[in-house]
Amino acid sequence: MAASIPEKIPVASTSTNSDGPDNISPASSTHVDDSYDVFKNARDLEIDPAEAKRVLRKIDYRIVPILFVTYMLQYLDKNSINFSSVYGLKEGTHLHGQDYSWLSWGIVLICTPACTSFAGIATNRFLLGSLEATVNPGFVLLMSMWYTSAEQPLRLEIYYCTNGIATMFGGLLGYAVGHINSGLPKWQYVFIIFGSLSIAWGVVSLLVLPDLPSTAKFLTPHERDIAVNRVSKNRQGVKNHHFQRYQAWQTVQDPKTWILFIMATGAQVPNSALTSFTSIIIGTFGFDTLGTQYMQIPGGAVQAIALLAGGFICTKWPHNTRCATMVVANLICILGAGLLVGLPSHNKWGRLVALWLCYFQGLGFSMSLTMVSSNVAGYTKKQLTGAILFTGYCVGNIIGPQTFITSEAPGYHSAYIAMLVGYSVKLAMVVVLYFYMWSINKKRDAAVAARGELSEEEEREAIEKGMLDMTEIDNQGFRYIL
Repeated sequence: MAASIPEKIPVASTSTNSDGPDNISPASSTHVDDSYDVFKNARDLEIDPAEAKRVLRKIDYRIVPILFVTYMLQYLDKNSINFSSVYGLKEGTHLHGQDYSWLSWGIVLICTPACTSFAGIATNRFLLGSLEATVNPGFVLLMSMWYTSAEQPLRLEIYYCTNGIATMFGGLLGYAVGHINSGLPKWQYVFIIFGSLSIAWGVVSLLVLPDLPSTAKFLTPHERDIAVNRVSKNRQGVKNHHFQRYQAWQTVQDPKTWILFIMATGAQVPNSALTSFTSIIIGTFGFDTLGTQYMQIPGGAVQAIALLAGGFICTKWPHNTRCATMVVANLICILGAGLLVGLPSHNKWGRLVALWLCYFQGLGFSMSLTMVSSNVAGYTKKQLTGAILFTGYCVGNIIGPQTFITSEAPGYHSAYIAMLVGYSVKLAMVVVLYFYMWSINKKRDAAVAARGELSEEEEREAIEKGMLDMTEIDNQGFRYIL
């Protein structure tokens, strides 16, 4: 261990911080960041801005393509059931009543064509959900490991926009599969194609995705110093393999955790309408089987453009734009869901446009992920907060399909009302989260103003505390990104 590591940065062990839960354990040299030694060497490094940009480009070229393709494939994996639903999936697997609704969350995708019953395909989809459950939380951690808080929104939206691209690509592939007239049943081709792509890309990712900036082989030693120096300024550390029990307790006590949980649940209740049931919904508007495939393409385009535009806005103007962006996206979704509830059934084009408007939901949810990557410090706490957020994500995805009641087909009025309620709940939670974090920032700014300007030494100490795995509640030098 480097001799310069402080044995302990004092944090009261029993006092209650007015900003949050009890501080139970201090940051100390026993749980330093995995990149701490590199951080100490790079802390006072004079970095040329042009050199820093060059390192950022190298990181982008290595990290972003892996995230981009992986996220697109896992989205296609989950949505394959949507594209195959109009090609005989229900008949081929003998699904009845609400059986299909239970399959939309939760594989070994390429094995799906072997399923001939609800039990078989339900087990298959459960395995898919289990294996892919690590993707979103893992990507949130990767964002905070490689990028500054200001850089995260655009990079996150670049990979998250693959939801829209996958919708367009999957719709085109579904359209192409519709023209296959020989061999296997059409619905099986969807799973075979997507499953084969996922297997191949899994091997590529295993070989080329680096573990840490401080050990990345595609960077020179000097570039690793720059990479660690950059992200240390997030005051969150880089990566830490020590499990901190006090951080687990603090996660449960932190209001942000449960605000994000409710936000994720509300966001994902409507999600089934844009994933597993899209083909079926468009079919109820009066479009033929092939039309249900290519009419998904504009919705995917809306989603991709909205995500990229939101990421650009929050990166170009990093102060106080993330929650505002989420609010705008949710208001558009509320408009779309309201139109689905209120428009008459014969207005198929109006209802289709309303469905496309709901694709703005991806922007709102993806921005909530930056609330974890940028606003939660302490590696144990960040992991657990992400896990709880995605538990809410799963809960919403379990509830949503059940609102598509078979007896209501083709109207599905309950599902559209549930979408409207889900978007409204999420909007309320965004507002609550904003004012909660804003009030804490104001308290901490007032405390600094009372004793004078924040000194350079205090800023260095705030960064040091992040590298010693201190949480954002304990680290008074931390400020929330709004």
